[in-house]
Amino acid sequence: MVFREGFLEGRVAVVTGGGTGIGFVVSRELARHGADVVVASRNPEHHAQIVREVEALGRRALALQADVRDPEQTKRVAERALERFGRIDILVNNAAGNFLCPAEKLTPNGWRAVVEIVLNGTFFMSRAVLPAMRAQGGGSIVNIGANYAWLAAPHVAHSGAAKAGVLNLTRTLAVEWAPYNVRVNAVTPGPIDDTEGVRRLMGDPATKRAVLETIPLKRLGRREEVAWAVLFLVSPAAAYITGHNLVVDGGMWFNHRMFRPTATDGGLA
Repeated sequence: MVFREGFLEGRVAVVTGGGTGIGFVVSRELARHGADVVVASRNPEHHAQIVREVEALGRRALALQADVRDPEQTKRVAERALERFGRIDILVNNAAGNFLCPAEKLTPNGWRAVVEIVLNGTFFMSRAVLPAMRAQGGGSIVNIGANYAWLAAPHVAHSGAAKAGVLNLTRTLAVEWAPYNVRVNAVTPGPIDDTEGVRRLMGDPATKRAVLETIPLKRLGRREEVAWAVLFLVSPAAAYITGHNLVVDGGMWFNHRMFRPTATDGGLA
């Protein structure tokens, strides 16, 4: 165990998109360290397994069907969480939508769908939990980003633009909500193994090898490593950290291939 057992005892966490992928492991790790967990996602079929895992860890779980694109539904998530548990200490904005598509072929509906889930959903859900956090004297919000928000990866113009917006929103809310003792940070993963996005992107070995060449640590990340970054930011160890973007991508964000010396002249590759 990376963190002290039970350090989130008595805390309540809301995780959007918390039943699959990175969100599933974030939800489980929050529960493993003492938090009761509210999982919200559009598809209720994603809820059963995470509820079982949270309850097997001795924590309480509440699964809610919600579309974060709808501000009324995010408001209801916050209301239901308060009805059940009486407080909201942590929000992890993990819900996302993405698909690979060249920008020139991206339809208006495709653009809107991703931007509304990623950017609008993060804003609506954050605003929905603010009254509870403000009333109880504070809280912690962690937004899940993506490192292609600044790496300009092809075929993700919609998601990259939305994730870039989330980073700015993180900093803006951190400043605006600091007087309420509500900290707002981001965790930005690179390619993470055993996720739907990586399975779509790296369907062939050649693509995977090419991606690994851009990562100094020469491996994909693990979902647990993203969850541990979230745990740090919601822990007392991060009590003086807000508006920060914690990058979890093995050094990929350095774009180190641009500066790799050649074998012949030692110059810039």
